[in-house]
Amino acid sequence: MKFIKLLNIPDLIILALSLFIFRYGFISAQEAIMPALNDWQYALLAFSCVFIAAGGFFINNTAGIGHKEYDISEAQSYNLYIVLTIIGVGLSYYIANLVGIPLYSGIVVVAAATLYIYATSLKQTILISNILISIATALPIVAIGIFNFYPLLMPETQPVLGTLFSLLLDYALFVFVIALLLTFAQDLANSDEDYNSGINTLPIALGKDRTIKLVCGLTILPITMVLYYVNTYLINLLWAMGFCLLFLLGPIIYFTIKLWNSKTQKDFAQLVTVIKLVLLFTSVSIAVITFNIKY
Repeated sequence: MKFIKLLNIPDLIILALSLFIFRYGFISAQEAIMPALNDWQYALLAFSCVFIAAGGFFINNTAGIGHKEYDISEAQSYNLYIVLTIIGVGLSYYIANLVGIPLYSGIVVVAAATLYIYATSLKQTILISNILISIATALPIVAIGIFNFYPLLMPETQPVLGTLFSLLLDYALFVFVIALLLTFAQDLANSDEDYNSGINTLPIALGKDRTIKLVCGLTILPITMVLYYVNTYLINLLWAMGFCLLFLLGPIIYFTIKLWNSKTQKDFAQLVTVIKLVLLFTSVSIAVITFNIKY
């Protein structure tokens, strides 16, 4: 049971749900193209991302810098990490071979390497660790676009595929920004433990008050992004506009106001949950937008 907790199962569930929402709420709904991966192939790609993330969570919790002590040896920890990572990379390589371009598996390898480097080397490096984790969080969205669209790229399909892939890149950018907020909120929530473990995060280097002000200022970016996309693309899509304003913009504004007045670890832990929900709602939003356009 302790082993299961070390995999961060709730986060893996959010990742899996998000990937399948992108499949059935967006990719499968495109009548103009047939994605390169069928349902079971896409499922393997999704599980590849989940296994890579599980390996990253596990090595971070059991053998990374500043990890807590668990009833598991360092050798067992690394062995299990290797098994999870090999499964994830192996699945991605298999799918990449199915679409005829093995090099596509490289994006999954990059994600795995990023998580490992973060846990074992750069976890205590201010800002770099936050950026690395945010990149790894956004990479699965880029991966599903590359695996599903790029094998179909031809002159006659380029306009449609270019538009669809551009949309996925916009989502990846937004997820990157939200994930960055998440890493800062987690640093604030774990600042006492990180200090005792010798990890030099932003709240430890600048202090909690300055970090809170900095993160509150950073929330202007996702708020601006949501308002821009709603005003530019969703102004005539009532359900999509309402969903984005209520379930994306609303929680981010709540996060900003709540963060400004947060003092305790419990306060920051609640904000971590809020941002994780924003990540899930971000995936749901693409299904809502697709449904609203279609019907």
